[in-house]
Amino acid sequence: MRIAIYPGSFDPVTNGHLDIVKRGSHLFDRVIVAVSENTQKKPYFSLPERLDFLRQALRGQKNVSVEHFSGLLADFFRLKKASAVIRGLRAISDFEYEFQMALMNRRQAGTLETVFLMPDERYTYLSSSLAREVSRLGGNVHGLVPSIVEKALKKRALTTL
Repeated sequence: MRIAIYPGSFDPVTNGHLDIVKRGSHLFDRVIVAVSENTQKKPYFSLPERLDFLRQALRGQKNVSVEHFSGLLADFFRLKKASAVIRGLRAISDFEYEFQMALMNRRQAGTLETVFLMPDERYTYLSSSLAREVSRLGGNVHGLVPSIVEKALKKRALTTL
């Protein structure tokens, strides 16, 4: 069984993320969306909220599961007996960072291969931080994030006014 891991903080999940999951699910037997606990960042949404958003947004996708991990991706990769890591590339600006991460991950786990996927053109500019900022400033994020996230962003924006 070819298992791929799609890691990220998903704070929050966007439709661009979901597009990458869909594309990956056609290439691999199983895709694990792995939500990381990044101690370097203060998350906008809690880990349980992010996991719930993803599980609801991905409900019905038979070969996709959602889990969380902390520590090295290479350790999680070995634990899950995965064959690849999926990463999305939106623009050239993503490439340098993703390239460095792919090489470091390979150094940590020699069998770890990274597969880069491009999202649909509609999402090439979209990031979690951009969706948060637009929502925080009262902008429209409809069509950029799943509806459950849209509601949560609106609620969060109202409580921080």
